[in-house]
Amino acid sequence: MKISLSLQQDVLTPELVLKRAYIKKVIETTLRYIQLAQDSEIGIACVDSDASQTLNAEYRHKDKPTNVLSFPSDLPEDVLKVIDILPLGDLVICIPVVLQEAKEQNKAPLEHFTHMLVHGTLHLIGYDHETSTEDAEEMEAIEIEILAKLGLDNPYLSIDH
Repeated sequence: MKISLSLQQDVLTPELVLKRAYIKKVIETTLRYIQLAQDSEIGIACVDSDASQTLNAEYRHKDKPTNVLSFPSDLPEDVLKVIDILPLGDLVICIPVVLQEAKEQNKAPLEHFTHMLVHGTLHLIGYDHETSTEDAEEMEAIEIEILAKLGLDNPYLSIDH
């Protein structure tokens, strides 16, 4: 499986240095876990709070920045059957929110970023924690297992639900 990655970094910070190879590894681990072996492409934009808030207000009607926004590809099934590379969609990750949440949750910034990357990738392929408690529990369980494969702890242990 090959991952074609478009990475836009509008926010650079010494607290969170991102490497393309690491991001690809996280996405590949996520896709392999759910048994999606097709070559895929994904776009990731690392943005500031203003950009995140603008997009969150426009697309989710929530006027505040958020950690990750997912914009799945919405190509018709007949098109998806004839293309070689599966377009997963785009993730918009708000670096200031990720850094703030990591601090509040006493997590390393890269670990929290990794969790948001896994979480967002799962959204791109159809998982949704906002539809039901069962769906939320399933998505969390999958995230925990994927992060464990990456050598990271359960991200929900320090979060009160």
